[in-house]
Amino acid sequence: MPGAKTSSSLHAMTIDVEDYFHVAALSNVIRPEHWESLPSRVERNTERLLELFNGHGVTATFFVLGWVAERYPALVRKLSDHGHEIASHGYSHQLIYNQSPETFRQETLKAKALLEDITGHSVHGYRAASYSITRDSLWALDILCEAGFTWDSSIFPIRHDRYGIPDSPKAPYTLSTPGGHTIREFPLTTARVLGLSVPAAGGGYFRQFPYPVFRYLFRNASCRGNRPVVFYLHPWEIDPDQPRYRNASWLSRFRHYTNLDLCQARLERLLKDFRFGSVTESYNAYKAEAPPAPTDPAVRLA
Repeated sequence: MPGAKTSSSLHAMTIDVEDYFHVAALSNVIRPEHWESLPSRVERNTERLLELFNGHGVTATFFVLGWVAERYPALVRKLSDHGHEIASHGYSHQLIYNQSPETFRQETLKAKALLEDITGHSVHGYRAASYSITRDSLWALDILCEAGFTWDSSIFPIRHDRYGIPDSPKAPYTLSTPGGHTIREFPLTTARVLGLSVPAAGGGYFRQFPYPVFRYLFRNASCRGNRPVVFYLHPWEIDPDQPRYRNASWLSRFRHYTNLDLCQARLERLLKDFRFGSVTESYNAYKAEAPPAPTDPAVRLA
């Protein structure tokens, strides 16, 4: 039935709060030193999402880039005041495996402090730029734990040219870090189709697949509603009027600009078809419903 919820699970609605010029797909044509001179659209686009979620009674998790928080603190405060969960998206939106551990540590602490100072609340969750916690950057998990983060949503269990740990778990789990810490992981969503892992988490996949196909994959990934999965989007994805960079590669332009004009309407359909809450709400509901186990060993990816 159109408009009927197709899942009983409370899935995680997540927004990576960054501007169109921050994305990795355009990093070859837009340098960080140019960001300040470009027209920002993140504030209004994020507020449009806020209005949409408020209208549907959805509490989301907003992973806010430190660069954005520093320039638009009132936006972060508004999201928090409306009851949404604030988490960190790092500071400069650089791929972690291209950073040194010390640079990553400094940026992580800076971004976390910015968000906590603005909201007056502790920040417990993290998501890496472009999901760049891979086997080459698992060391970042120890830095997150040392910084006081208790959960992460950065690991994508697929193969991709920029990210992914293909054989990592698909459901929420506890992860054992290389340094011996533990952290909760809410992985990005994949569906199993003909023996292959197909990305079904949102973003470009949400825009590129026809909506009925994405809805099928999202439901498939949740074991037909028996476990929560995570959905993500960026504020720039509901903004078809953003500047276009024709000098970017064909692949980058395909990834970034495909179906921007359809995205908001599709998101409204998704909110009618599935139940959503914040990452913490979704994870806690899942743990509460799962049968108790005498031992719950952490998964080790190293």
